Amino acid sequence: MAQRVSQLDALVEDKRVNAGLAWLLIGFLLVVAIGSLLQDDLLWMLLAATVAALALVPPIAYRNTEAMLPWEVLVLAALPILGRELATLALTTRVATYLSVAALALIVAVELHVFTPVRMTHWFAVLFVVVTTIATAGVWAVVQWLSDVYLGTEFLGSEYQLMWDFVYATAVGVFAGIIFEWYFRRVIPAEERLPVEIQEHLR
Repeated sequence: MAQRVSQLDALVEDKRVNAGLAWLLIGFLLVVAIGSLLQDDLLWMLLAATVAALALVPPIAYRNTEAMLPWEVLVLAALPILGRELATLALTTRVATYLSVAALALIVAVELHVFTPVRMTHWFAVLFVVVTTIATAGVWAVVQWLSDVYLGTEFLGSEYQLMWDFVYATAVGVFAGIIFEWYFRRVIPAEERLPVEIQEHLR
């Protein structure tokens, strides 16, 4: 049993497998973005396209299809979008929105940590993800408000509901920050998923 688990770990940690899974998830996000565009759901099209675009930064920058984020980061971004497509409860949909927002912050944090000289202390890594999540939630609220004003949508409810949205964003941001610090910096360092030549370049 232990041998099977170690074989599975080795398979998942393989750089090509990681890149393949990441590309599949990017493909899913692009399909969701196109589907949302065809349904005139512009906000979710923008969100899915933004996640996909951020995920494409490393392979484009290094001109290497294997220079990908850990697939787990993209799963965290893709699952809320899928959940939103299947959700029927308003609360579930709104929480899924901020899970996606937190995933954006997580992607930015992982890319800064892996692909730039930036190194964060443990507490600052968590704080960075939380603050980035709240800031992204603020931008998302402004985009929703502009959509309501100029496109006639009704995304934003009352100010009371908007404040609760920021509470959700903060709570989810804390969760994402802990995931970043514990998983992507300690358990499975994200840089170990990169091709050897890129790892050497980043040292």
